[in-house]
Amino acid sequence: MFFQQFTTPGLGCFSYMIGCPLKGTAAVVDPRRDIGIYLDAAKSNGMRITHIFDTHVHADHITGSRELARATGADIYIHESAPVGYEAKKLAQGDNFDFGAAAITILHTPGHTPNSISLLVTDLARDKEVPQMLLSGDLLFVGDTGRPDLPGEEILDEQVRNLYDSLHTTLADLPDGIEVYPAHGAGSLCGSGLSAKPHSTLGYERKTNHRMLLKNFDEFKRDILSYLPMRPQSFSHIIAANLNGAPLLPLCDDSDHALPVARVEELAQQGAVLLDLREMFSFATAHIPGSINVDASSPPAPNWIGAVVAPGSRLVLILNRNDEYASRLTELRRIGYDDVAGYLDRGIQAWIGAGKDIQSLNFISSAELKRKLSGPTPPKVIDVRTIREFGSKKIASARHLPFEELLAENTCPLAKDEESVVVCASGYRSSIAASILQARGCTRLSVLAGGMEAYA
Repeated sequence: MFFQQFTTPGLGCFSYMIGCPLKGTAAVVDPRRDIGIYLDAAKSNGMRITHIFDTHVHADHITGSRELARATGADIYIHESAPVGYEAKKLAQGDNFDFGAAAITILHTPGHTPNSISLLVTDLARDKEVPQMLLSGDLLFVGDTGRPDLPGEEILDEQVRNLYDSLHTTLADLPDGIEVYPAHGAGSLCGSGLSAKPHSTLGYERKTNHRMLLKNFDEFKRDILSYLPMRPQSFSHIIAANLNGAPLLPLCDDSDHALPVARVEELAQQGAVLLDLREMFSFATAHIPGSINVDASSPPAPNWIGAVVAPGSRLVLILNRNDEYASRLTELRRIGYDDVAGYLDRGIQAWIGAGKDIQSLNFISSAELKRKLSGPTPPKVIDVRTIREFGSKKIASARHLPFEELLAENTCPLAKDEESVVVCASGYRSSIAASILQARGCTRLSVLAGGMEAYA
């Protein structure tokens, strides 16, 4: 049996290929939108991709199923309860598939979504009776379980019950030794507190996963609803795209995406979002007024782009180098941002060289902030962390303005004549927040370098 796990950087997504080189066939599970890795793996192992499985209608990334089907002619499979608007074959509990030395059995495991499935994989070359692996989708992660809230508030209670039943009833008869391969790992917003380990065993999760240890349903429900990760505004757009079928990507794009300064100005005046993906300290030194910064050198960047940029926005990218564009475009397409006009040719240097206005942001050290707070005119501290973070450790004088509430503001929510210092856990989130506040007209802003981790 052939088996390979693929990781999508920045989103915490895992996808899989299962097959048999002797038979020459393979299946791909939860493919990402840029499908080259699957085509290369199949070719190098003498296999043809004949089946594509989506474990559910994804919320955090655009599925690559239709791209892969176009390239290979393979059939797409999804659970029968998923009301997709494209051609797909429907799955039900107990369906079986044969790939030579590999056998797959479908388990309907709702909870994360009503249409969620898990795949039970048996390596027939080793044991024809005992399954070896569980591809658990977004049901069970390493150290956590899927979140039940993404399909909507109106079915949340039903989804919590489904999640509990899938974990404690549907999986109940599976042996402890079965290997668990989830659809997400650390960095994903489809769960909270996910481990950095890419796989586990069912027995280990039964003994150590805090949600698996909660046998009482009422305790399980209270726990899972006590903290739900941020829901980026892109999620609803991604769900809709995955239900209806996201547009297929162009097979060949010969357009010139390097934009001169005058064209960037024109696009900005027309409402395009200037998305600066440079490292946060480079952005702080000099940037275009009104631009938003998400430091793309950090792995969670795609999730934060999804949080701060409205779906459907036209984007102009500000990059460190022109040759970054192809990789950044791929990352944006994975999360459904297809309307990218291009990038500022030669970046911020071209803008400065054209004599255009620039802005800067100040980073302040923990030591300097402490001195200022004890001085005669202390700055206002704006803490953008979550309620849970703010409750555990904070600066006494801080005003709590959670990041998600800040995003809902259309104007500057701060006193413009007062010095303000934006604070988060590490400095990453507060740098994004400060760029948004500045774009909305706030002045006299600083960012606490290193965040509360450094301040403590």
